[in-house]
Amino acid sequence: MTALRVLHVASEVYPFSRTGGLADVLDALPRALAGLGTEVTVLSPWYRDIQPKPQLVAEFGEVHVGEVREHGVRYLFLGLPEFDRGGVYHPDDVWRFVRFCRAALPALDALGVSFDVLHAHDWAAGLLTMLARERGVRTVFTIHNLQYQGRWNAWEAFSWTGLPEGAYPALEFFGDINLMKAGLLSADVVTTVSPTYAREITTPEFGEGLDPVLRERFARKELVGLLNGLDVERWDPGADPEVKAYRTYKGKAPNTRALRKEIGLRGKPVLATVTRLVEQKGIDVLVDALPELTKDWDVVVLGSGDPRLEAALREHDGQGVRYYEGMNEPLAHRIYAGADAFVMPSRFEPCGLSQMIAMRYGTPPIVRTTGGLKDSVPKDVGFHFQKAGAAALVRAARSAAKALEDPAGWRERAELGMAHDFSWGTAARRYLDLYAPAPAAPKPKRTRKAASAPEL
Repeated sequence: MTALRVLHVASEVYPFSRTGGLADVLDALPRALAGLGTEVTVLSPWYRDIQPKPQLVAEFGEVHVGEVREHGVRYLFLGLPEFDRGGVYHPDDVWRFVRFCRAALPALDALGVSFDVLHAHDWAAGLLTMLARERGVRTVFTIHNLQYQGRWNAWEAFSWTGLPEGAYPALEFFGDINLMKAGLLSADVVTTVSPTYAREITTPEFGEGLDPVLRERFARKELVGLLNGLDVERWDPGADPEVKAYRTYKGKAPNTRALRKEIGLRGKPVLATVTRLVEQKGIDVLVDALPELTKDWDVVVLGSGDPRLEAALREHDGQGVRYYEGMNEPLAHRIYAGADAFVMPSRFEPCGLSQMIAMRYGTPPIVRTTGGLKDSVPKDVGFHFQKAGAAALVRAARSAAKALEDPAGWRERAELGMAHDFSWGTAARRYLDLYAPAPAAPKPKRTRKAASAPEL
């Protein structure tokens, strides 16, 4: 039997390029699918500072293609002049990723790469689902964060796509071109990264203006929420070279002592977060809550982002708070292993991986009940709060501090979290079901024309 051939396309993939959780998914999910017998190719841009460097395998004029083969997965990197610069994202990204999507299929054809399923991830690959429709392959489009949509002035950007005029309504969005919308309307099935987030984005509160389209697809059962997994090899407290490895909660204690010594604060229990410093993550709520939180906790924050939030954390640094600016992978591992509790006060959270990592390392999370946080943090492990405000966060943190006073009860919480199955196996099998769905039963003849997806 011929293996199913799946092509994943995304703007970043760990360890070659990374700014957030999208790259982690594009690392772990393809490997899990390959382990289930799928032939997997991943296509991403060839950025100037990509590491490790791909091997050049083809050049077509100004386009060049690099390749890396690892873990049973073929990684291809498409190089264009627009991507020959440092970093991943830039202000002209709509133009850059339109160019990337238009160049992708001709480059794959020239290399002899064929596929049965195109799985496009987030707005940067949204246009590709439209371009691939005429090839007869099944298309899956995954929303990792609906807030980022790839919008640009329609008068200028539509001509970049090379699409016929009839495609304009699928791209137009309040006078802009919207590449996220292109993916939502053109894919055979739309997924997002947790069941709760799939429901949330059909509402005006979370739908970012695209909720009419998403409600239509949800009603037709063409919008599905699949909770992300976790790379349990990369995040394994029993084999983590950055920490004093442990398999049970009892073995966590040396890491807790080491982190308290490293941060050099007052010796209170440690409440930590490792995050992008943006309002989506509720970091402004955390900052507002710090005067009360530090009555019970020493607070550690690792991350960077909004300069205003960075400045606010620097002001609190040393007052029961230790702020580490930037992203530091070894320190992140030490924080997950050494903190007593982990905090994620997100306004919305499509899935989130930090809470899964924290639980795997025996660090119960304090989370706002939204998106993937609601779906992944059992109430007998973590602590939930509803309102995105400092008072609600403080109440939940006080409940956690009170629970920590019972060592046996806290150990039970932590061990339940450590025992939870966060692997990608379950999610990968559900994706396979979407890639190759069972033949549908014959449908009765319609007596009237089916409603089309709304145009925005």
